[in-house]
Amino acid sequence: MLSKMASCVCSLFSLLVSLFIPGLLVCTAACLCLIWVTRLWLKQKKKEQSAATAKDCKTPLVVAFFHPYCNAGGGGERVLWCALRTLQKRYKDATYVVYTGDKDIIGEQIINGAFRRFNIKLTQPVKFIFLEKRYLVEAQLYPHFTLLGQSLGSIFLGWEALVKCVPDIYIDSMGFAFTLPLFKYLGNCRVGCYVHYPTISTDMLSVVRNQDARFNNAAFITNHPVLSKVKLAYYYMFAYIYGWVGSCSDIIMVNSTWTLNHILCLWQAGDRTCIVYPPCDVQMFLDVELNEETQTEHSIVSVGQFRPEKDHALQIRAFSTFLNEKSAEQKARIKLILIGGCRNKEDEQRVSQLKNLCKELGVSVDFKINIPFEELKKYLAASTIGLHTMWNEHFGIGIVECMAAGTVILAHNSGGPKLDIVVPYQDSATGFLADSEESYAAAIAHILSLSPQQRLRIRQNARQSVDRFSDQEFETNFLAAVEQLFI
Repeated sequence: MLSKMASCVCSLFSLLVSLFIPGLLVCTAACLCLIWVTRLWLKQKKKEQSAATAKDCKTPLVVAFFHPYCNAGGGGERVLWCALRTLQKRYKDATYVVYTGDKDIIGEQIINGAFRRFNIKLTQPVKFIFLEKRYLVEAQLYPHFTLLGQSLGSIFLGWEALVKCVPDIYIDSMGFAFTLPLFKYLGNCRVGCYVHYPTISTDMLSVVRNQDARFNNAAFITNHPVLSKVKLAYYYMFAYIYGWVGSCSDIIMVNSTWTLNHILCLWQAGDRTCIVYPPCDVQMFLDVELNEETQTEHSIVSVGQFRPEKDHALQIRAFSTFLNEKSAEQKARIKLILIGGCRNKEDEQRVSQLKNLCKELGVSVDFKINIPFEELKKYLAASTIGLHTMWNEHFGIGIVECMAAGTVILAHNSGGPKLDIVVPYQDSATGFLADSEESYAAAIAHILSLSPQQRLRIRQNARQSVDRFSDQEFETNFLAAVEQLFI
């Protein structure tokens, strides 16, 4: 009886295998055929595109940057415009393209906005390819499985970009790694990327594994053992796929030691990976005179986009905790100023929530939204403390700018600030680090308790240390990294 059952099972298994393997082979062949046809179609499209743009029988090299939010005004956008300016100076005959989803604005306005916000002027025109499907990478479209949803959405957005313009060199400058194999294997492009922040990191895996509640790990998941395990399995699966798509890049640039460590772990492409610190407008702040303070009033300034991970709420709560120890007269002499960019309605709602928090805590905070560069510079020049509270900030351009402008920086004791920026220079302190409401409040009190002479020495040392983050350093390192794409 058992032998008959075993024979039946074997027969059934053989039947399934005999059906499955041919089906698998057919599907594989169909996919390969589709890829081959697509490559031929895109190659023909590239020829037609080149013929239309050829000058004096020469076809210019097309260099494209994928940056769907190029008009956002954050640190990532400063990297984009500096990278473009750098390449235009070196490779003058190339044609430069930016894929963007900012379709409600014209290219000239984008260029003017870059000059107004970052004081960056390009030497040549840029062609903007306006994408219709940017909504596919919006987080609110995916209330669950957000990382996977946005990444799959970026593939469709990348396909729209590729169909509209097939470049010779493709650089993802915003962190959409899932577009890299699309342009490399279908578009037959040389591909590179600049990684500001890994889509998933080993820290994120650790947060889920340890069931810690964070802005990207809801409390109802951390409190449920089954849901935590499901999310952990999902994160590990996503991390594996993310590692594969990222490793497709011919050259990989990262913005800090923290980002480097995560990308090396996930992408396993150490031979093609290097640190290129983002360009910080150090020079524009160096004309701010560093004099010994004479004023009795102090301002604490924060510079950063109003995004959830920047944790502006922590700044407000820490400021409130600090003020609890002060008299009414002392409170009147200290103010907190939050300077940042709002990209969309979600950011605007976030600012409204922060203002409500200020009312609840009974503290007065000034909000400066999307202000021009010159106004930012004035606020930094007049401030005593530069404040930054993001946990595991990948780098922190705003931190460098605060240090260059002469504020005493107080940043989070993690990520780029801890490993790359707020580090001793010539064996002397360049600023301070904290990691909680209480430690931030204590650090603010400590900084303000220092004598003007002591603060001046820290400010001078910090300013000298940030030369390694200048535009000139970025240009040198960026060109060295991307050079092989132009060979």
